Amino acid sequence: MKIKTEKSTVAFNVLGFAVMTLLTLACLLPFWVIVSGSFTSELEIIEDGFKLWPDRLSVEAYQAAFSNPAQIFRAYEVTIALTVAGTVIGLFVTSMAGFVLSRKDFKLRNGLAFFIYFTTLFSGGLIPWYIMIVKYLGWKDSYLSLLVPSLLGAFNIILMKNFMRSIPESIPESAKIDGAGEFRIYWRLILPLSTPGLATIGLFMALSYWNDWFHANLFITSEDKYPLQFLLYKILASAAVLKTNVAANLSADMKPPAETLKMAASVIVTGPIVFLYPFVQRYFVKGLTIGAVKG
Repeated sequence: MKIKTEKSTVAFNVLGFAVMTLLTLACLLPFWVIVSGSFTSELEIIEDGFKLWPDRLSVEAYQAAFSNPAQIFRAYEVTIALTVAGTVIGLFVTSMAGFVLSRKDFKLRNGLAFFIYFTTLFSGGLIPWYIMIVKYLGWKDSYLSLLVPSLLGAFNIILMKNFMRSIPESIPESAKIDGAGEFRIYWRLILPLSTPGLATIGLFMALSYWNDWFHANLFITSEDKYPLQFLLYKILASAAVLKTNVAANLSADMKPPAETLKMAASVIVTGPIVFLYPFVQRYFVKGLTIGAVKG
């Protein structure tokens, strides 16, 4: 026996799908313009602007970006290694800090929480921080200067603390009665129940490491240690200088690919994340659903 769906429900579903389709297209359109622009010749963009489809496909922007392919692949290796290591270590440290601050039997939790929150209002400044990293820690031109500064964030600690506070206290108390220690409670009970919070913070941290170029700009001097974002920033800066100094002496059909190079750099940076997300989405959704406390 089929259950007849009311007309109002059908109309609502059709309207909802139509609105979501339009929003999806609105989100995909800018990315498509970037991809199309990366395969457009520089002269065509200068004359006609950006189009949804180029009149003539050109790969000169990618040829300029991959003029030194070994350097690009090395930058990919550095960025992927930093993203994976920073996210895993950062989640471990952040979750431990959140676990300690969420425990009511920890007497110093309010003072430490205020100290962490205070750092979001005031900071020591860029120059003292730079002096500490370079002079006292000796991390100039070191991978540690790219990895360590982003491991802990006050906002992530506060977010994790508040999430762990929502876990019923009866769970760690019952484990204590059974003889479990603090680390065992944290590792075997609290972490599995904190999967939604870990998934959210892990996504924030991974994107932060993947998109980071500022630390490399401050501390890294060796080209073989450049992360991807900073390397492409250097390539774009070189293209801008070339366009300013040389373009006046070139003919109209020999413009250096400055604008198209920007589009190609965006595709090179975001492309792996876009293609990887469908494969990891189910794990992210799973993390949002298995963290509930079952009765």
